[in-house]
Amino acid sequence: MSTEPAGGSDRPPGARARRAPADDGLLIIGLVGRAGSGKSTVARILAAQGARLIEADVIGHEVTDRDPEVRAALAAEYGPDVYGPGGSLDRARVGARVFSDPAALARLNALVHPRIVAAIRRQLDALRAEGYRGPVIVDAALMLDWSLERDCDAVLAVVASEAHQISRLMRSRGWDEADARARLAAQRTNEAFRAAADEVIENDQDASALLAATRSAFRRLAARPGA
Repeated sequence: MSTEPAGGSDRPPGARARRAPADDGLLIIGLVGRAGSGKSTVARILAAQGARLIEADVIGHEVTDRDPEVRAALAAEYGPDVYGPGGSLDRARVGARVFSDPAALARLNALVHPRIVAAIRRQLDALRAEGYRGPVIVDAALMLDWSLERDCDAVLAVVASEAHQISRLMRSRGWDEADARARLAAQRTNEAFRAAADEVIENDQDASALLAATRSAFRRLAARPGA
């Protein structure tokens, strides 16, 4: 489960730590952006072009649903019925709690986030072991909080106006406007993501414009020295 921490500090402009040049054949691109920015759509576009995709949200679901220690800890805190008959975590219930309880959020993050980061690194190691050479997209909204950009060759940010973000969140997640605004207020700003990125995709137009912008940004990243 990936939850943006309330009041997260913005990374200062120019602080762009990246991994040391490597000869493993991977072009590791960290993908970041606010909720409703269109980051997941960009990830799908890049995957369709042949990039391998590592999704922090997918890993987070696997951690909360399958890791025995995580399951035991969450059942102890929220009650055994926080897991449904199929074994899946009631994320809406947990999310509602941690959004209004900073201490509960801190406990959740300390429990889950290190496991997500470790799993991402294991997937990167697995790609190296299989001999894959090419682009890898690490889609992780909390990448900067985890300092995971240090494992990447470049960071790609997707940004959009708040009006577009709110509209998308209301449509895709069923939130009302007040809830969408509150969730966005707890996340890093567009400006912070811009400052941390090597390339920025503006997503305030239609799908064809996003496709063109994504392909263009990817070409520039792939053409960087050492890529």
